Amino acid sequence: MRRSVFRSRLLPYLLVGPQLVVTLVFFYWPALQGMYQSLLFQDPFGLRTSFAGLGNFAAVLSDPLYLSAVRVTVVFSAAVVGTTMLLGLALAAAAAQPLRGVAVYRTLLVWPYAVAPAVAAALWLFLAHPSVGIVGRALVRSGVGWDYTLNPTHALVLVVAASVWSRVAYNFVFFLAGLQSIPASLHEAAQMDGATWFQGFRRVTLPLLAPTTFFLVVVNALYALFDTFAVVHALTRGGPGKATETLIYKVYVDGVVNLNLGSSSAQSVLLLAVAVVLTSVQFRFLERRVHYG
Repeated sequence: MRRSVFRSRLLPYLLVGPQLVVTLVFFYWPALQGMYQSLLFQDPFGLRTSFAGLGNFAAVLSDPLYLSAVRVTVVFSAAVVGTTMLLGLALAAAAAQPLRGVAVYRTLLVWPYAVAPAVAAALWLFLAHPSVGIVGRALVRSGVGWDYTLNPTHALVLVVAASVWSRVAYNFVFFLAGLQSIPASLHEAAQMDGATWFQGFRRVTLPLLAPTTFFLVVVNALYALFDTFAVVHALTRGGPGKATETLIYKVYVDGVVNLNLGSSSAQSVLLLAVAVVLTSVQFRFLERRVHYG
């Protein structure tokens, strides 16, 4: 096994230095600053502060609006993670078949991942708006009564659909790679044993996809918690009636709009703790069911 040899001991540190600076400035410093501010009562302009201890956390956890945001986030995250993975697996299974022009299909299925979340939300806005959207106007004319600006259920469905569309290509790529790594001899052996396609998929393919599935569950859960702000902001701004106000969006509303810096910082710390606990639980318990190789 070949090892990299540097002529100077300083060179490795110089190479990783820019990345370390970016990580410290844009990740660790804001995180530490948020933890510090969560322990303070501050005026909107940060001119006067007083030590609050856990007062901000107590106020947040007893706030009905925050508890409502927790419920919305749970429903939203479950819908996004489940739908995204099911669609990604279905598309990957179809694209793994030896079809004519399959390379073109695979390329087209990956394209949505290159679209930024805010742009994806704008596209769905033009599609689903009840007045100017193509699909929205068609639904209104058909008697469905579609109006995500007034109907909380419609708004949540729209936000989930836009988030899933923006993320399904990511799952498709990983599931397709996982399917292509499974030896064809295993499927042939299952067929020789009399297994149907569904039985082979359930007893051969899915267990071998367990590492990929486990990884995508973790990544998609973090995506639903943190990376869907742009979609919510562009489509519904948390409405109607806070029906789509997720935890990450409530941090923005309380901190930037309402200038409640202590509460917003406390919510950020709680959201970070939720992400850490969720990831730890998934690695601690779900990984037991995963078999590598």
